[in-house]
Amino acid sequence: MLKLVRNSLLKIYYVKMLNNLFPYFSKQQKSALCHSIKSFVKKNIEKNDLFNLFIEQELYYLEIDSSRLLFIKNYLNDEKFLKELKLYFAQCLRYYDYQKKLEPFKQAQKIVAKEQRKKISEYKMSKEPPTKRQLSYYKSLCKKYEIEMLAAESLSKLDLRNMISEIKNEHQTD
Repeated sequence: MLKLVRNSLLKIYYVKMLNNLFPYFSKQQKSALCHSIKSFVKKNIEKNDLFNLFIEQELYYLEIDSSRLLFIKNYLNDEKFLKELKLYFAQCLRYYDYQKKLEPFKQAQKIVAKEQRKKISEYKMSKEPPTKRQLSYYKSLCKKYEIEMLAAESLSKLDLRNMISEIKNEHQTD
């Protein structure tokens, strides 16, 4: 519960901070700038001094007229812009650090979800009658290994699958 509250507060803080940053840009420009910074940080997260690396890269792209962020050309020497940019870089680094810390929990959730899907599948199979293919395969295994055949029609799909697995496992080791 505490983590949920913390996450929602972080999201609210992030949105408020983002709304206050770069007020001199249009929504599209702000979105393009934030997206390019986030993707830049994600690609280069291991490197040191990402801020200066980003500025150097943008200056290079502006020099060769290949930048997607042409609108920041006039702001690269503005102290207020650079301060806000550093703040956004710090926020992006915190975000990716937080995501990295959440990775074990996400993996655990995936495992739990996989187990739940398996249980649901088995529950559904326990309520369904066996397929003709299962029945014929069971009969052929019983003939092959000379096992007494049970009344398989009264069993569920799950029961028959488990019986087939047992027969295969018993005779695989032989």
